[in-house]
Amino acid sequence: MQPYEERLTAPRSWWLVSLLVGVAMALILLPFGTLPLLGGLVAGTAVAAVVTSSYGSPRIRVVADSLVVGDAKIPVSALGEAEVLDAEEARAWRGPKADPRAFMLLRAYIPTALRVEITDPQDPTPYVYVSTRHPEALAAALSAVRAA
Repeated sequence: MQPYEERLTAPRSWWLVSLLVGVAMALILLPFGTLPLLGGLVAGTAVAAVVTSSYGSPRIRVVADSLVVGDAKIPVSALGEAEVLDAEEARAWRGPKADPRAFMLLRAYIPTALRVEITDPQDPTPYVYVSTRHPEALAAALSAVRAA
């Protein structure tokens, strides 16, 4: 069985915004001289890039008998049917169809997703919503782990 692993990366526009935050910091520090200007450019860009990287790059993995989504680790035995969501259906599950009790790794910059039912009667979470660029591959990996 081939394990599944995907890292969701932030879009290029977010990195451009990180650079623009650095430029804004540099402009704020412009009246204090060249050295503070350069420090503001470097520090502002670095802080914005760290925030972009940490929020915009979660990992999705199927390892051993678990689905690992960001910081959550869910045993495959507690998962039910997986539903591959195209862009339109994923938008609906992010909005009017969404259940506030659901666990969602939601990244609006990724149009497709996978919705997996939680079958554990002790867990009040009805389903897991995972933004992924490869929902079919993730569903296949979960099915392979379940079958093994």
